[in-house]
Amino acid sequence: MPLRVTLYRVSEREHVLLLLMHHIAADGWSMAPLARDLSEAYAARCADAGPEWEPLPVQYADYALWQQDVLGSEDDPESLLSEQLGYWQQQLAGAPELLELPLDHPRPAAASHQGATVRYTVDAELHRRLVELARDSDATVFMVVQAGLAVLLSRLGAGSDIPVGTAVAGRTDEALDDLVGFFVNTLVLRTDLSGDPTFRELLARVRDTDLAAYAHQDVPFERVVEAVNPGRSLSHTPLFQVLLTLQSNADSTFSIPGVEASFGDVATGVAKVDLTFYLEERYTPQQAPAGMVGEIQYAVDLFREESAQVLAQRLVRVLEAVTAAPDRAVSQAPVLDAAEHRQLIVERNATGRAVPPATMPELFETWAAHDPQAPAVVFEDRVLSYAEVAERANRLARLLVQRGVGPERVVALAVPRSPEMVVAALAVHKAGGAYLPVDPEYPAERIAYMLDDARPTCLLTLAGVALPETGCPRLLLDDPAVVAALNEQPATALAPRAGLQHPAYVIYTSGSTGRPKGVEVTHAGVASLAATHAEAFAVGPRSRVLQFASLSFDAAAWELIMALTTGAALVVAPAPRLAPGEPLARLLAEQRVTHATLPPAALGVMAPDSLPAGMTLVVAGEACAPELVGRWSAGRRMVNAYGPTEATVCATMSEPAVGRPGPADRRPDPQCARLRPGRVAASGARGGRGRAVRHGPGAGAGLSGAAWADVGTVRRRSVRRAGQPDVPHGRPGPLAAGRSAGVPRPHRPPGEDPRLPYRTRRDRGGAQRHRSGGRGAGHGA
Repeated sequence: MPLRVTLYRVSEREHVLLLLMHHIAADGWSMAPLARDLSEAYAARCADAGPEWEPLPVQYADYALWQQDVLGSEDDPESLLSEQLGYWQQQLAGAPELLELPLDHPRPAAASHQGATVRYTVDAELHRRLVELARDSDATVFMVVQAGLAVLLSRLGAGSDIPVGTAVAGRTDEALDDLVGFFVNTLVLRTDLSGDPTFRELLARVRDTDLAAYAHQDVPFERVVEAVNPGRSLSHTPLFQVLLTLQSNADSTFSIPGVEASFGDVATGVAKVDLTFYLEERYTPQQAPAGMVGEIQYAVDLFREESAQVLAQRLVRVLEAVTAAPDRAVSQAPVLDAAEHRQLIVERNATGRAVPPATMPELFETWAAHDPQAPAVVFEDRVLSYAEVAERANRLARLLVQRGVGPERVVALAVPRSPEMVVAALAVHKAGGAYLPVDPEYPAERIAYMLDDARPTCLLTLAGVALPETGCPRLLLDDPAVVAALNEQPATALAPRAGLQHPAYVIYTSGSTGRPKGVEVTHAGVASLAATHAEAFAVGPRSRVLQFASLSFDAAAWELIMALTTGAALVVAPAPRLAPGEPLARLLAEQRVTHATLPPAALGVMAPDSLPAGMTLVVAGEACAPELVGRWSAGRRMVNAYGPTEATVCATMSEPAVGRPGPADRRPDPQCARLRPGRVAASGARGGRGRAVRHGPGAGAGLSGAAWADVGTVRRRSVRRAGQPDVPHGRPGPLAAGRSAGVPRPHRPPGEDPRLPYRTRRDRGGAQRHRSGGRGAGHGA
């Protein structure tokens, strides 16, 4: 049975009545008519009579048949179902499949769905400001809260593309108001924070997106999931992991003669998604805003109670800030309180320092002039001096300039590991351009996409490198005609052609959706990173730096900068010699490598005594357990460093560990002096990375360039800016579809936006009410 009723006798005068309803039989909205019907029936039975209910204009069966008739079949391309599924496929194309959240614990392979709840409040003054901003922006309070939540999540590292789920009541006709049944549907509302808009601009984007979603709310959510077909995982829900619900419909009440009755919540201990933000509006009898009560339901697999409480506090703090100054950029909204801000900026993050600005080629030329005969690049038995590398790069740079390369121009590089690879990258810098590494091992479709998206001026490669045919002009460095042209070029240095704010390189990440996203990083952070290398790693003219990472990985830029801007030699080797284990150990010994950047995965297959004693070992990109540090730092300097692609490679690093377990904390690198603080993750968060300092808006995926002013101006390519389609009027209710005729279609209040669903009403002094399915709203997938 979908309804089970149990009466518990607590005492002679106190009882608890448990109404246990299956979700297929009722939703949050159903509680009010159910309570009213029960009250009327109880009162009638007390008077020795039966309840006398007026027949409802429609039954749930009418609604079910209407939905089936109106949606139609997917086989019919003209049906409402096909049209709405097409909208959702377009709207959710390229959306993040997994939102980056500030987790306390590593995400398990399979979610347990165990949950807990913390409560919070919004005072009457903030509630009033939310209502006023919604009214002034022709939006709803829900839209304002949604925009504020998106700002918070972005500042905590979720990027600039924030999909949030919400439950809608689904009762698009007033004739459905008094029905007990399941009408709720789940929508995915995608918020675009790209370009660091003002909050008022962001709210306008949210309004357009939400209205379009409401106009396409008829198709069941599970059909949307099937149509969009995201990657499936037992560790998280598809399409969204954060749910937002704002409740403003009337409270359910019992009115029973001689009985004082009230509702009590039952904790289920379940979390359907990672985070559920629930808010319920309160109004005075005069319909003035009286505040909100809220809950955050969180997955205990991922979050601790104190972290959920901090999230609630920060949401309120962001809402206070954006309602007080809606015309300020969202990146300026404060996330931290005064004590947290002081902890980050004064106690831990006082990283500012003065570094003379210089571009990558300028720093290289300094060392080439200081000691021209010093080894710059080592490849097996070949050794190129700084002078030789400079001359070769100068000749190639002049040829590139003749081909149209300059500032803001991209040159693709598909050159195997060799001295020519280093010379080519440096030549692109000298010509003023930005190099785009292309790994020939990538799938042909990915290479074609990157070249089409970045539109490089030319592609530098060799005759024997297999690449798909594209429209990008190729310059074969081993072609006899090209070699002859290079020999004719002057070997003298070029005048500086690129400034600090011009791109130095472009790296294509896999992106959260699997579609590559290009990140342009400028020269602005190079000098500071070079100074950090010299200071933290003691790298200098007698050092030999291993070039381990693929050029298509941003760590390769780290290695080039570490060597060629400090007077050290860069040790390049064929790929087979870099295989972790005995081949890599032999290479390190033969080439007398003093500095290497390796991931823990590589170290895991090597014996600790296989690395040269006294070398500096940088561990990057993954969790670094204390026992690993203790084992590998014996007789060596070991540093744990990490940074997103959007930084000039590195943003945080630990203090050097020598023969002992390193500290858990990784502090911001001095090059990050002007980052805006976002959060401090609890120790052990994010898979054991320690207290990783994240900066906003959107540290990591989707990071805004404005946040990294001293690291390098960041500009993402392929940023989705979805145009909003025209939104049709609300769909007809069951009566307009021909069922249960005789009840008029609901009246739209004058001046109401025809795109708003019927259940979004302007009342309570002009505020809009967003009526959802309530806390119990389902979101099956």
